Amino acid sequence: MKVLITGANGQLGRGLIATAPATVDIHPVTRDDCDLADSSTIAALVAQVSPDLVINAAAYTAVDKAESDEDTARAINAEAVAALVAAHEGKLVHVSTDFVFDGMASRAYRPDDSRNPISAYGRSKAEGEDHLRDSDLLVRTAWVYTAGGTNFVRTMLRLMAEKPALNVVADQIGAPTWAPGLGRTIWGLVAKEASGTFHHSDAGVASWYDFAVAIQEEALALGMLGKAIPITPIPTSAYPTPAARPAFSLLDCSKTRALLEDGHTHWRCNLRAMLTEELSNG
Repeated sequence: MKVLITGANGQLGRGLIATAPATVDIHPVTRDDCDLADSSTIAALVAQVSPDLVINAAAYTAVDKAESDEDTARAINAEAVAALVAAHEGKLVHVSTDFVFDGMASRAYRPDDSRNPISAYGRSKAEGEDHLRDSDLLVRTAWVYTAGGTNFVRTMLRLMAEKPALNVVADQIGAPTWAPGLGRTIWGLVAKEASGTFHHSDAGVASWYDFAVAIQEEALALGMLGKAIPITPIPTSAYPTPAARPAFSLLDCSKTRALLEDGHTHWRCNLRAMLTEELSNG
């Protein structure tokens, strides 16, 4: 099976490539290979590769910048999806986000729950979802990180080594997602010929504060930090940002797990695996 993967240099793109089945012929596409804001370039690329499957792992993810640059966010997160659908007759696998929800729920969001994005980024991702066909596969995820990427875990490691103390938001609730685990889930759904909407994040629940505390504890255990520093939980109101974040964006992944009949690894176990890889990479 010939698979075109956009966003191949991103966290998820690398996770997909690392976990791809041996039978897959991968055609990785980076931003240098294709301008996703140009529909004619997308059409030419798809025609040239003639893939059996397209996995769109590319996205505009600068959440705060999108508030003042919504046109660019929409071009990459929505219009590019429409262009991929128009250019490719076969299945498109598209990856979206918990930011399509408003965070007002009192339980984990199910795939068929109503969306109500509260940021420009969330609106652009919701619009991208609307371009998909019934035969396509939509996978929503959240809080993605991986070794070597630009993400919360690596930012925390740097700040913990540089700062005497940290304040971290404690009233935004969700679950982290290790990119290789997300990659395995996507390949599993592809193997099951799944279509429609599915959710994937690691098992468990956390605030950003919980995540930061765990990062420090696991990094100390691995010898990646020289000493512990105080980490103080703060409300979102104490750390204002241009874009609003959903206060509660936990994803209900039961539909995904039931179809794949696999285990659901807790986020702390995957954090330990990521940090171990980060350590081995130097």
